[in-house]
Amino acid sequence: MQTSHASSDAQRYARTIEVSKRIRWDIDRDVIRGREFDLDHKFLPDGLSLVDELDFLSASQQRFLSQVQGRTYANMFGLVERFIGAKMLEVSRDHWLGDQTALEAIVRFTDEELKHQELFRRIELLVGASMPPGYRFEVAPNDVASFVLGKCTWAVLALTCDIELFSLAHYRASIEGAEGLSALFKDVFLYHWREESQHAVIDELEWVREDRKLPSDAARDAAVDDLIALVGGVDGILQAQAASDAAYFKSVSGMPADGPQAAAIDATVLKAYRWQYIVSGAMEPRFQQMLASLVSDAQMQRINAALAPLAYAVPIRADAPVVH
Repeated sequence: MQTSHASSDAQRYARTIEVSKRIRWDIDRDVIRGREFDLDHKFLPDGLSLVDELDFLSASQQRFLSQVQGRTYANMFGLVERFIGAKMLEVSRDHWLGDQTALEAIVRFTDEELKHQELFRRIELLVGASMPPGYRFEVAPNDVASFVLGKCTWAVLALTCDIELFSLAHYRASIEGAEGLSALFKDVFLYHWREESQHAVIDELEWVREDRKLPSDAARDAAVDDLIALVGGVDGILQAQAASDAAYFKSVSGMPADGPQAAAIDATVLKAYRWQYIVSGAMEPRFQQMLASLVSDAQMQRINAALAPLAYAVPIRADAPVVH
């Protein structure tokens, strides 16, 4: 059985290398191509931004709120890829004097994550040059990375796998077919999706490999505790950024900072962020299957209980980006 696992895993690592070589892209040549962002178009589709749930906003206000959220969406990916790249470099150590195919796959993964960080830094500069001043993204990537990397590898790989899978689900089910989006924004996440598709495979392989190393049920219990703590940490970031983005939107739009409509904007932006970065990932079937295969029923119940307060954050619209 161990030999069968090893053979299957080797084939999957090798496949990610083959695809990585074939789809390799360049930020300037393939993605940006000398373009700027067109503010006449939305950045995020309604199924992610939830702006259509604010029916008192005009079409132009909904478009602007989608752009604010899209700017944060890109910045959040740049943020998480800081700790993802660092963790993958760390786990590559186990392959240094072993499976060189797995090592090459992970080295390619980390190289691509560094490129993605550069891409999202470039996107922030381009968006910032077009949008009104006042936007703030004050989450320090190194501080977040230090917090995340302070948790056990099992939990970090679980979170990483979740992020990679929900990014794929968002693109396939929501961004790819959406009409009226910025062509440049769509291209950013098309090319990002192409490489993340291989990263998700490596995440799964490394997460399962790490799971096999856990010495006891108590160790897995502790790993589940770390995963729950990571989700709580992500939610703390989302609460702060949602409040900042809602305030920026209201200020630029000339809307009152207080009152029923302001409260609805605040609540909907937070709901959208919880949907984008936590709930849609927790609902993603491929992630659910992976997690369920690695934890006990009691551990899954603890995870679900931790997620229960966020379960409300599901779009009212029917085209929620969950892959079935």
